[in-house]
Amino acid sequence: MTLANILVFAAAETEHHGNVALETVWYGIVALVVFTGLAMVTLSYRNVANRHAHKAEAYAKAHANDVQQIGHGH
Repeated sequence: MTLANILVFAAAETEHHGNVALETVWYGIVALVVFTGLAMVTLSYRNVANRHAHKAEAYAKAHANDVQQIGHGH
């Protein structure tokens, strides 16, 4: 078997008929669904710090004497 024969067989075997775009469209759909789900998770954490501002203020008042101001905020 010569190199030319190997190349011909390789080219003939990789030849594919059909619409490749329609066969691979599912990868895009799955990626879109996954990224949409991740975006929803990310958006669910919006404004979380402000939801419990009253708890943070109450904690800061209760522990105001525990905070030591030494150096660069350590």
